Amino acid sequence: MSPGTGSGTRSGARSGPGAALLRGTGKALVQSLVTVVVLLAVWVAFLELLDVSPYVGKGPLDVYRFLFVGEDAATDRAEVLQMLGVTLGDAALGFVSGLVAAVVLACLVVTSRGVAATVMPVAMLLRSVPLIAMTPVLSMALGRGTATVAVIGGIVVLFPALVSMVFGLRSASPPMHDVVAVYGGSRWAALRLVDLPASLPAFFASVRISVPGAITGALIAEWLATGQGIGYGVVSALGRAQNDKVWALVVVVTVVSLALYTVAQTVESLVLRPVTGSSADRSRRAS
Repeated sequence: MSPGTGSGTRSGARSGPGAALLRGTGKALVQSLVTVVVLLAVWVAFLELLDVSPYVGKGPLDVYRFLFVGEDAATDRAEVLQMLGVTLGDAALGFVSGLVAAVVLACLVVTSRGVAATVMPVAMLLRSVPLIAMTPVLSMALGRGTATVAVIGGIVVLFPALVSMVFGLRSASPPMHDVVAVYGGSRWAALRLVDLPASLPAFFASVRISVPGAITGALIAEWLATGQGIGYGVVSALGRAQNDKVWALVVVVTVVSLALYTVAQTVESLVLRPVTGSSADRSRRAS
């Protein structure tokens, strides 16, 4: 065995699936930790610089005592977790409906100019109308249940995911389309064999963008329509001057959003790394 072959084998061992998992997870965790530290610093600085009254502005220690130290901490924590479960369910509904709609519409847009001329202006219109103004109308038309939550969450997710997916589907190499055409493939065959694989980075970028967007949509729907979850819990606690609870709910939903974003980022790196890694290996071997 030549030295070059041995070094290539050792390099391949070091870059196996396990090592990729550790590197991807470690990088995402470090980035999340840095984000948490920055948010805590901004939080404390905001309260101090603006001289917010301790009755209104609660710091990290106040939230910790509310959730883990006070006499009613167990009851308060259970209530917060119950509302969080409702919000995550609503966010998942909006996330799935919005992302599926974005992928389907993006495929139609890149295969038909007529669909593109119809869909994109409607998507822009939905994006430009404030959800706070749209939600009461949707709740009157669809009720205050699952349908409204799915539509509101889907609207928040739809536009950025649709734009990203259209860009990704159109990023495929034209010569690859020519190869499919030479072998008698249809436009839909080119979409399946060429465009969709090329759009994987855009798809995962859409997923990362959609995670916090879906939670935002769920909070708005709960606040203005369903009367459940963290979105309604914050409004209810504000009306009762339960400021500790308000801050705890905001902190919990923020931490969960960051955690879900980190999971999406980790999955993206694990799925895309074999593709980008194999391309880089081919380039190194060619040089």
